[in-house]
Amino acid sequence: MTAGTARTIALGAALFGFWLVLSGHFTPFLLLMGVVSSALCVWIVARMEPIDETAVPLGLRPSLLLYWLWLGGEIVKSNIAVARMILARRISLLPRFILVPTSQQSDMGRVIFANSITLTPGTVTVETGGKALLVHALAESFSTSLPDMDRRVTAIEGR
Repeated sequence: MTAGTARTIALGAALFGFWLVLSGHFTPFLLLMGVVSSALCVWIVARMEPIDETAVPLGLRPSLLLYWLWLGGEIVKSNIAVARMILARRISLLPRFILVPTSQQSDMGRVIFANSITLTPGTVTVETGGKALLVHALAESFSTSLPDMDRRVTAIEGR
């Protein structure tokens, strides 16, 4: 099996898995529709350009699941921190912009890092460019986990 074929199968399986998670229906007809729609998407992508490493980075897959679990925990912790700030009698917001250096080598790695920051309540990636991200944080405490997040995203890149 060639690398292109493996990527094509991986893309189809990922799309079908995503469809299945969002659908939650397991009747034969709906499963067939999921397979057909996933195959149609893979066919469209293959017609636009070859399915290469940038389209389906297989190297990200194993460690990405562990990263998602860690990120889920960070999102929960940040939600609690934002809720405490909102419910406090005296709101102590000290919003700031922070320039966060990135250590990722690929565009995919930087996108994962930027989106992870934005998914975490209290922080938003405002601008990307070069080897740094401009991040808005509600308070300085929300930016303390960003170096760890950068390190983890670089690790899932596999470099």
